[in-house]
Amino acid sequence: MMLAMMIDFGAYTGHAAGITTALLWTATSLLFTASGRRLGTTVLNTIRLCCAVILLATTHRILNGYWIPHAQSEQVFYLAISGLIGLSIGDQALFTAFVEIGPRLSMLMMTTSPILAMLFGWLALGETLPTSALLGIGLTVGGVGWVVLERPKVKSGSSPRRLRGYAFAMIGAACQAGGLMLSKIGMGHGWLDSDQHMPPQTATLIRMCFAALGMIPIIIIYQRRMRRRAGNAAAFPRVGSKSVGVTFALCGAVVGPFLGVWMSLVASDRAPLGIAQTLCSLTPLFILPFAVLIHKEKLSMRAVGGAVVAVLGSGLLFLDF
Repeated sequence: MMLAMMIDFGAYTGHAAGITTALLWTATSLLFTASGRRLGTTVLNTIRLCCAVILLATTHRILNGYWIPHAQSEQVFYLAISGLIGLSIGDQALFTAFVEIGPRLSMLMMTTSPILAMLFGWLALGETLPTSALLGIGLTVGGVGWVVLERPKVKSGSSPRRLRGYAFAMIGAACQAGGLMLSKIGMGHGWLDSDQHMPPQTATLIRMCFAALGMIPIIIIYQRRMRRRAGNAAAFPRVGSKSVGVTFALCGAVVGPFLGVWMSLVASDRAPLGIAQTLCSLTPLFILPFAVLIHKEKLSMRAVGGAVVAVLGSGLLFLDF
């Protein structure tokens, strides 16, 4: 009787992985912010991707006994496109939105990502969600959006610049959701038997390798633009120690592109896309305590209320009614 009443925690592995992803990406955002101020975006992107590929390949060798993953050509195709869309184009679009309209408005636009993921999961994989999950996604997205808008408004430049920023942020949201969907298909969901599905860690390695390749032309173009504008100093801002910046970048690469992306694929592998993306998008809430402790910010009742609403919404994702 007691065993029958116990909760099947294994059914919530994907949910737990989604929350873990948000926690890891919270640490990543703090570490990469500190690193970017010392090294610049170009150097930071190079370090994080190279480090992630090395860590993932080494881990794959330890866990599986070989360096090069075994995969069907169709799986490699889907994962390659996923890496290019989700990690190369999507991240670059989001970084551009940060510059154009700031992180607060960019993150607000990114709250549409769970909705897009739910739509993509329904269209591509036939995933349907219970009423509790739909309510949970709505509350979570609303709560996160409320928190993101908590700070006072600041000037965000001219109207064309704002439009560019909004457009890039929406591209980032769509790429993040689409990349997660393609990753799930690449692992084998929707067209292969469950015993043929690729492990999330292997899929992450393939995805990250192609993401790194996809970033090469973007990095080259960015470096040339910065050098034309302000010389080589643009790639190495004179803010703090470079060695400290490299340390922050390496630590951020471990918890973000390595562990964080890995956990996000575990979430999408074990849970519907809409639920996985929603839980992975809780980073703006988890970062609030650090804003208070590190930056000495004061949180309004609106921020606290939004966090409570989002947490309640996340709780509904664990129910089924």
